[in-house]
Amino acid sequence: MSSNTDLLNSIRASESGLTLAELLTAHPSIARRTAQRLIAKLIDSGQVAALGEGRARRYFRADAQPGSGELATRVDRFPPFIPLSVDSQDILAYIDQPPEARKPVGYQRDFLDAYRPNETWYFSESLRRQLHKMGRTTDDDEPAGTYSRAILNRLLIDLSWASSHLEGNTYSRLDTRELIEHGKAARGKAAIETQMILNHKTAIELLVENIDSAEFNRYTLMNLHSALAENLLPNPADEGRIRQHAVDIGKSVYRPLSIPQQIEDALEVLLGKANQIEDPFEQSFFMMVHLPYLQPFSDINKRTSRLAANLPLFRANLCPLTFLDVPEQAYSRAALGVYEMTRVELLRDLYLWAYERSTQEYLAIKQDLAEPDPLRLAWRDFIKQTIREVITNPKLEPLSCIRRAVAERIPEGEQAGVQALTIEELRRLHEGVLARYGLRPSEYTAWKAVHGH
Repeated sequence: MSSNTDLLNSIRASESGLTLAELLTAHPSIARRTAQRLIAKLIDSGQVAALGEGRARRYFRADAQPGSGELATRVDRFPPFIPLSVDSQDILAYIDQPPEARKPVGYQRDFLDAYRPNETWYFSESLRRQLHKMGRTTDDDEPAGTYSRAILNRLLIDLSWASSHLEGNTYSRLDTRELIEHGKAARGKAAIETQMILNHKTAIELLVENIDSAEFNRYTLMNLHSALAENLLPNPADEGRIRQHAVDIGKSVYRPLSIPQQIEDALEVLLGKANQIEDPFEQSFFMMVHLPYLQPFSDINKRTSRLAANLPLFRANLCPLTFLDVPEQAYSRAALGVYEMTRVELLRDLYLWAYERSTQEYLAIKQDLAEPDPLRLAWRDFIKQTIREVITNPKLEPLSCIRRAVAERIPEGEQAGVQALTIEELRRLHEGVLARYGLRPSEYTAWKAVHGH
């Protein structure tokens, strides 16, 4: 089957249309420029219609013309394959009205204050049981973070790609894999898209590597936001800092708090309540609801909440919530339901669907996971510290530095194995993994200038 036919069949099969990024994900063997050329021919021949501009441009089968009411409705409607409760449908009916028909609202502090940890439940007992059954892994009784460390390479790709995709990032899953595993940026992509993916990777590693001490406090939240926001905000001082000015929410009549002290006070209450919640799924969903609703940062609040929502799941050795295949129009509407109505039903339905989709992906690969190397697991902190020492001291001979550190700190029976693991990790070092070792790109560049790599 030709590439031209492949693309046309995918477009015809999609009710809501496909973006170029989605088509490239579905057909990774087709180069971006080739796909653009083939799509242009399909449009010229009248087989495909297009609607929208830039990254949001979507392609449809030609039985509805661009700009028609039918096509515009199809682009922006809530995806029909996500099951919705009657309450969620009520929320959609309100949110889908034009902004001028919806009532402007501000932050409702009562929404947060009324929530009582372990007494108020966004997830009923039966839903919690269902989620635990879906997300259970074989690492239930293992130390916190065992499962997330075992799947880390896959997790970095999936969560970085899917969360970035919800922000309009056009990297394909294959592009993301190349960037994360080999440090190769995709050709023809904006630097901001590459930065967004790498920031997700750094932030996920931050959570997984600090799982023993990470909890919902200012330190964790600020550092998580800082990792996600690096080099993406107009004012770098806003990275990991409470918002100091008013913000608007696009396509919404919701206006968040604008006074920094009020934001600070609400955030303290939010984090305090989050830490008291005992069920990991309830805790996860609480953060997805209340963090974006408060908008404590100047930007990148939803991204921060998506990663924060995974912290309880990582700790409990549950399958992660990767947001794979979550449509942006579904996610944005669910968020508007919280912003404008302080109602969680639509976001809850989306969470349940998204989590089931994530678990299907991860339980399917579980049998393919290799057992974590026990020696690497036991000495992972030593290996990271030694790599950091080698790179930050470029005048030292790397192998001598590693041998000395191993001889001084590792029991004799394990020295050969740990030394081999450390050397292997040094050889695999590249710019995409520097955050794992607490290294800056400038330090790595200086070391390479001396030793080559």
